[in-house]
Amino acid sequence: MTFDVKLLDVLACPVCKGKLVLSKDKSGMLCRYDRLAYPIKDGIPVLIESEANQLTSDELEQQQ
Repeated sequence: MTFDVKLLDVLACPVCKGKLVLSKDKSGMLCRYDRLAYPIKDGIPVLIESEANQLTSDELEQQQ
């Protein structure tokens, strides 16, 4: 199952309520403000803060 990119219009970061973007490899959703990467498992975004990976500034730049 693949992630439906139309969901990006309605989904928001659960921490800051900001816009999420799809990672370059389409394996996660990124919040640029909080530098968090939320995984996508079986086509479903896991928007739980404890499941997110903290990214460094360099990692965030590479993902875009």
